[in-house]
Amino acid sequence: MSFDSTCRRLAEQFPQDIAQWLLGRPIQSTILKPTELSLEPIRADNLILLEGDADILHVEWQTDPTQVMPMRLADYRLRIHRKAPDKTIHQVVIYLRKVDSPLVQQNYFEIAGMYAEYNVIRIWEVPVTELMQAPGLLPFAALGQTDNPEHTLRDAVRAMKQVNNPEQQHELLGAAYFLSGLVLERELIGRIIRRDVMRESVTYQAVLEEGREEGRQEGRQEGRQEGRQEGREEGRRSLVISLLREGAEIDLIVRATGWSIEQIQQLQQDSSR
Repeated sequence: MSFDSTCRRLAEQFPQDIAQWLLGRPIQSTILKPTELSLEPIRADNLILLEGDADILHVEWQTDPTQVMPMRLADYRLRIHRKAPDKTIHQVVIYLRKVDSPLVQQNYFEIAGMYAEYNVIRIWEVPVTELMQAPGLLPFAALGQTDNPEHTLRDAVRAMKQVNNPEQQHELLGAAYFLSGLVLERELIGRIIRRDVMRESVTYQAVLEEGREEGRQEGRQEGRQEGRQEGREEGRRSLVISLLREGAEIDLIVRATGWSIEQIQQLQQDSSR
């Protein structure tokens, strides 16, 4: 399940809420696709770029920290600057799962002759009241600074149900269902957010399809591996039969094929019937 992709879809649907939260002011922005940068993106599934008249907001959503994140941010800063040299670049990494790793504290990239900073938000340190201020932030509420994620989720769901636009309401509920899984059991979440409501959510359906596609890819990979294994076994079996027909000693066949003496003797018996 891709928590990062869920966040990206939220930012695409509620860009003004995200910009207001991260910059402290609204910006009239458009979505800048990673493919619009001059180089191929390193990984485009969990970032969002909001471009305004004077600013570009680059947001990375991370479930867990990685050592390559500082370099990734520096790389993107250069790419964005190359496209829009006159605009102010704001970069933010938002960590979704509470961990003790020192990597979630790092907010800069440094090598000899180069230094670049970015902002870091650890969502579990954000006051819940802050996440309840705008519809686009409500799905994150249970991940915020709270001693009772269940109670917080219930409050957030009540707020989501007050959103007048049914389509937006469904998207918020679908995102909350997935994101809350970082801190609550899925069975409990299902009692708070009904699945029949979430079926109307494009986000919910997209994440489910993403999971199904990953499963299909894994199945195809396993099938290929099984096919290769079966092919190798059939090849060894044919070799054993050929060596037996040539009158080779069993010890030689063991060394040549890796089969055990018992396997070879059993095949010998089966072939003689």
